[in-house]
Amino acid sequence: MSVVVLNNDNFTDEVLNSDKPVLVDFWASWCGPCKMLAPIVEEVAGETTTVKVAKVNVDEEPELARRYRVMSIPTLVLIKDGKVVKSSVGVKPKNDILAMLE
Repeated sequence: MSVVVLNNDNFTDEVLNSDKPVLVDFWASWCGPCKMLAPIVEEVAGETTTVKVAKVNVDEEPELARRYRVMSIPTLVLIKDGKVVKSSVGVKPKNDILAMLE
C-alpha cells in the first residue's frame, strides 16, 4: 500500500473515518532525521495491509501538528478509531515501527 499524503481537507476521511488503524508520520522537508526515517516508513507501507500509512508535512499543515501536539519531528502517531493509541518521536528502526503496529 502506498503512503497517503494528508492535509486538512482529507484528514477526517483518511484517518478519523478509516476502517483500519493509521500510522501518521509528521515530518518536514528540512529535517535530517525525517529524511532518514522516510524510506523506513515507505518500506513499512509496502509491507503491511492491516495499517494505513500516511504523512503530514508540518510546515504545510501546522494545524494538524498542533492538534496532535507534535513538538519534535519526526513523530509517528498510530491512530485507531479516531484516537491516538501510540506515538514515537525520532528515527526508529523498522522493527520498532512494526512492533508499534501490533
